[in-house]
Amino acid sequence: MKLKVLIADKFPEKYIQQMKDLDLDVIYQPKLGEKDLPEAAKEIDILVVRSTIVNEETISLSNKLNLIIRAGSGVNNIAIAAANKKGVYVTNCPGMNAVAVAELTMGLMISLDRFIPDNVADFRNGIWNKDKYSKGQGLKGKTLGLIGVGNIGKEVAKRALAFEMNVYGKDITRIEGVQIKDFSEMDQLLPLCDIVTIHLPATPQTKGLFNKQMFSYMKNGALLINTSRHDIIVEDDMLEAIKEKNIRVAVDVFKGEPEGKSGEVKSKLQGNPNIYVTHHIGASTEQAQEAVAEETVNIIKHFVHSGVIDHWVNRAKITDAKYQLVVKHYDKPGVLATVLDIIRSGNINIEEIENIIFEGGIAACCTMKLQNPVTAEMLKKMSENPNVLSVSHVEI
Repeated sequence: MKLKVLIADKFPEKYIQQMKDLDLDVIYQPKLGEKDLPEAAKEIDILVVRSTIVNEETISLSNKLNLIIRAGSGVNNIAIAAANKKGVYVTNCPGMNAVAVAELTMGLMISLDRFIPDNVADFRNGIWNKDKYSKGQGLKGKTLGLIGVGNIGKEVAKRALAFEMNVYGKDITRIEGVQIKDFSEMDQLLPLCDIVTIHLPATPQTKGLFNKQMFSYMKNGALLINTSRHDIIVEDDMLEAIKEKNIRVAVDVFKGEPEGKSGEVKSKLQGNPNIYVTHHIGASTEQAQEAVAEETVNIIKHFVHSGVIDHWVNRAKITDAKYQLVVKHYDKPGVLATVLDIIRSGNINIEEIENIIFEGGIAACCTMKLQNPVTAEMLKKMSENPNVLSVSHVEI
């Protein structure tokens, strides 16, 4: 029976055909919303989404769901905890849209400096105001603070350096391989910056990061750009900072953003002359979507053909394992089964297991991470198997 793949967002036809060429039953329903998915995904093996929300109900009601692919960089629209409970793999396509988001960031930066949207709006309304719009400061020599220096932040850094800007960075982790200066504390970085641009994932650590305190560090008249996630900024605190410090803002994301692709929109950001809003288009270039679609097909291909899970985001990074057992053995049927039986007899849980074959296919090495230690007697039993080459056991 063919595996069923549901694509619940817009996806290039060329790559849909490539999925079909893998002998998959592909269902393409790009207009599905969060409320439609629980029913639509009930008998699906693989679910592909971009911005559509995959909630707990969709995952818990599914009978066959085994893999969810976010055709993009983040996974904040997927109920990860629900996927963990059912053993559903969640993957994404990191870095594939980094250039597109960086390009929009630079576009918003220039737009803020040169008041481009206001220029265009006035012209369309028959208003000529050259004096007002001839007061852009220019980007050369300005100090830019990158908040988040991952795939996207690094691409922004490249472009900002080409504009001869003075680029600083702050990330959740240490910055490596980037030609910028690293500051450890936001209260040191933000007062230096003429422009601040945010490129962070949505995590408990980053939610509400830009609050009243952070805005207090920023310069009067500074520019702020957010092309990452809306909940990194506390909108009420941002509006207060705009009023008190004349901060000007450009965002591609905002609270209450419509899930659909068209229709009405309401936001407290509307009507504020210091705020420019784009329609969550950061990753929406043809180049980026082609790259993401290609990576999505690669993830499915590797999963179907070899069981490899590329960019597996809900794999446990820290387990309860305290011991490691390494068994080198001849690659014959039943050898590992006898080893596992010995471990099971001691009521020891295996947290992770990996069996790798040596070139030539004669010998193999199985590495197991365990919650509890195996006894000397158990190690002796394993070693007595003529098909076991060696056994080692260490605390980790």
